[in-house]
Amino acid sequence: MHETRVIAHRGASGWAPEHTETAVRLAARLGADAVEPDLVATRDGVLVVRHDNELSETTDVADRAAFADRRRAQVIDGHEHTGWFVEDFTWAEVATLRARERLPRLRPRSARLDGREGVLRFTDLLAIADETGLDIVAELKHASHHASLGLPLDELVADAVRGTHWMSSGRLVVESFEEGVLHEVRAAGVVARLVYLMDHDGTAADLVARGDASAPTYAQQREDAQLAALAGRVDAISVAKSVLFERDGGQLRTTDLVERARAVRLGTIAWTLRPENAFLEPEHRLGEHDAAWGDWTTEWAMLAALGLEAVFVDHPDLWRRLG
Repeated sequence: MHETRVIAHRGASGWAPEHTETAVRLAARLGADAVEPDLVATRDGVLVVRHDNELSETTDVADRAAFADRRRAQVIDGHEHTGWFVEDFTWAEVATLRARERLPRLRPRSARLDGREGVLRFTDLLAIADETGLDIVAELKHASHHASLGLPLDELVADAVRGTHWMSSGRLVVESFEEGVLHEVRAAGVVARLVYLMDHDGTAADLVARGDASAPTYAQQREDAQLAALAGRVDAISVAKSVLFERDGGQLRTTDLVERARAVRLGTIAWTLRPENAFLEPEHRLGEHDAAWGDWTTEWAMLAALGLEAVFVDHPDLWRRLG
């Protein structure tokens, strides 16, 4: 019988601030098969494990008077963002920051751990994964943006794993919302499973950057012909869980995407499974409070029945409860 792998989304981030050592080690204890770090780069080319290149959501950078003048606005992948960006800091500076819960309103228990831990480098995470036995599913964030700054994530990943078993052990997966950087990682000699992340809507940033008005959207890439083409280039697709649900006559049901992908020998992964009402389909919410846990067991069981290659979860122990 097919067994769906459990990927701890930034660690056991439902129980502790994401991307912290505590969250990663806890994920291993709670039954995760792998951990997913998001990778961004400092000004001096150090890969750090953060949700995004904007730091104020997940660290105390906004409270640091010494860094007040680093706050700025910039356009990333066509959208304007304001804050403190990791590419404006050296690793030595980032190493002074303390981690915070990204969703404190929804996860006040985790927020009580704010400030206790610092920021991990990718190399730190590799060492923890070696100790705990976790595989790694590394997401390369804003690859085109980083490349435009002279910080090519593919080269930085290759440099981080070169000379270690991670270079070719089969325990490393590399994923991105931009397909091009995946092939660059493989061209650098890294033996890794390549996973193409696909949002519900929108178009990949590397395709948009080419200025091709006919560039396919993620939705178009999930149509049969383009799925078959993707199967010749990547090993799996990883989709927002909303892509796997549809409504027929008002009745919630799962789509046929996994079946269609399987037919062309393409794996399918779903992200991100969380028990709070804020993240569940309307049919599975219980009560009015976004932070309350809804009927996550029904929703997750519907996804489990699809035979997914893997799922991203914030609470690895909850998926294991499904049996």
